[in-house]
Amino acid sequence: MSVLIKQSFGEISKENYQNLDSEIESPFMQYDFLYALEKSKSVSIDNGWEPLHFVNEENGNLNGFMPLYKKYNSAGEFVFDHSWSHALEQAGRRYYPKLLSAIPFTPCASEKILGKNKGIKDRIIKNIQDYMALEAIESWHVLFPNEATSKILSDYNFIERFGCKFIWKNRNFKNFDSFLQIFTARQRKTIKAERKKCSDAKVSFQIIESKDITYADWSIFYELYCQTYLDRWQKPYLEREFFDLLTQDSSSCQPILFFALQNHEVIGGSLCFKNEDTLYGRHWGSIKKIDSLHFETCYYQGIEYCINNKLKFFDPGVQGEHKIRRGFEPEITSSLHYFLRNDLREAVKIFCNKEKHGILQYKKSCEEYTPIKKEYRIVL
Repeated sequence: MSVLIKQSFGEISKENYQNLDSEIESPFMQYDFLYALEKSKSVSIDNGWEPLHFVNEENGNLNGFMPLYKKYNSAGEFVFDHSWSHALEQAGRRYYPKLLSAIPFTPCASEKILGKNKGIKDRIIKNIQDYMALEAIESWHVLFPNEATSKILSDYNFIERFGCKFIWKNRNFKNFDSFLQIFTARQRKTIKAERKKCSDAKVSFQIIESKDITYADWSIFYELYCQTYLDRWQKPYLEREFFDLLTQDSSSCQPILFFALQNHEVIGGSLCFKNEDTLYGRHWGSIKKIDSLHFETCYYQGIEYCINNKLKFFDPGVQGEHKIRRGFEPEITSSLHYFLRNDLREAVKIFCNKEKHGILQYKKSCEEYTPIKKEYRIVL
C-alpha cells in the first residue's frame, strides 16, 4: 500500500473513485462535482486553490482519498480565519500557504475522508501531517466535516471550532399549509403575505431536475448567478464550464434549478443539489427587483419541494438570521484545525473555547427568537 499525492482530481479515474465508496452521501463529494470544479478551473492555483489530494492505492486500485488543497488565501471557505493569519504574520511567520480539506465554495457537512477501513484513513492523515512538517506548513483545516470524519480526526490533536447555521426540518408535512401550522398566527400571516407579493406580480415557477437540465438552462442560470456577484462588485467563484460539465453527467450530484418566470421570461432562479434526504441550497440570482422574490425562490420553493418529495431536511447555506422567521432552526456546525507548532495551537485553542460560549449563546438567542411554536422546535 502507498499514499500518493494527486495534483489534479482528474488524475483519479471515475471508476476507481466510485469503487472506493459506492455510498457517498454528499452530492458535493461525488466524482462529477469535484471533477467539474477543477476541470472548469473554478478551482485552480490561479485563484488560490492548489489541488494536493492524498490517496491510498494498492496494486493500482484506489482504496483511500482525502480532498486537500494548498491554499494561498482564505476565500471561498465560509470559516473565517483572518485574525489567525494576521496574528501569525505579526509574529514574523507565514500563515499561507495552509492546507485545507473542504469542498470549495460549499459550506455543507459531508464526509471528508474516504477509505476501505479505518487503518487506511489513519495512514492518509498521518501522511498529511508528515507532509506539513516536511514543507513547514503551519496549519491544516478540515471544514464542515460530518460526524464520522470528526470522530476519526479527534485522535489527531485537532481543535474543534463551532459555528451556526439554519436548517429546515420536515415533520411529515402534507403540504405547505400544514407547514404553516407550526407558526404563530402572526407569522403565518407574514409568510402568506410574502408569497402573495410574488403571485400578485404574476411570477410563476419552473422546477428542472438534473436529467432534464440543458446547456441553455445553464446559460440562463449562469447570467443570474453572475448578477449576484456583480451587484456586490465581486468576481463569481464558478466558471461557466463548471455548469456545462454538470450537464454532461449530473446524475450523481443531482442539481435542481428553480426558475422564477414573469411573462414567460426567466427573471430569477436558485440552484440546489440533493441526496436521499436533504436539499442543499447553493446559489441564486435575479435580474428584476420584486419584493420577496428572494424568499420565494430560495426558501419557500425549496420547502415545498422537500414536502412534495418527502425530503427530511433543507440546508439553504450559511448565515442569515432572516431564515429563522421562515421556518429554519439554528444548528451547530464545526470545523477542525491542526497546527504544526504548539504556540499557535494553544492560542487558537483558547480562542475557540471562548468563541464556543458565544456561539452557544447565539444559538440559544435564535431559538428564543423563532416564531415556531415550542412543541414543533428541533430538540438536539
